[in-house]
Amino acid sequence: MSQKQTGNSADSNSDENDLEALKRLLVEGVSLDQPVPSVSPSPAPGLFKRDDDDEDSSIGAPLTGTQTDGDVQGALGLFAEAAQDMATAGVELGLGRHFACADFCNQAAEKAAQAVSLLRFGRRSMYDHDLRALGALVGAPQEIQDEMATLTPFHPESFYADTPPEEADEVINAEQASGYVQSARHVLRWARNIVLNA
Repeated sequence: MSQKQTGNSADSNSDENDLEALKRLLVEGVSLDQPVPSVSPSPAPGLFKRDDDDEDSSIGAPLTGTQTDGDVQGALGLFAEAAQDMATAGVELGLGRHFACADFCNQAAEKAAQAVSLLRFGRRSMYDHDLRALGALVGAPQEIQDEMATLTPFHPESFYADTPPEEADEVINAEQASGYVQSARHVLRWARNIVLNA
């Protein structure tokens, strides 16, 4: 029995180290002269308790002092995708592809909000491409909901309903696209403070 307890403790330490490594990568980025730490791709057991899955109350107990139904690793992974979309938006802006920039800003804001949803509710929130509504669902403050509303029109399905694809980059100028980048960054900063402090 002591071997089993030792194994569980080692697994918990490994899972905590994986989460800390992922958080560090999100905050600090990757240095080109150091190896990238490995992060376990599977959900870390014991991060949250699901009553329907666990009959023994000691199984699935949270690693911290507070119990949560959230998916910490899923939230971190989705936030990392949002950060990648934000970087791509900057590249697209530099290339003069203004609609692509706005589209990636839209995607970054959505993924950041959905990362908060995963953390708070253990699942993504259903919504209909209205980013303000998604922000309200996940408890974003009003100013973040306003930033998200600014990015709502750039979901491709909505945008292309009124604008032919070949005219997309002509409809948005560089100054507007730069403003959308700023809006998306505000949303990501808000989400980062929630997700990385979980």
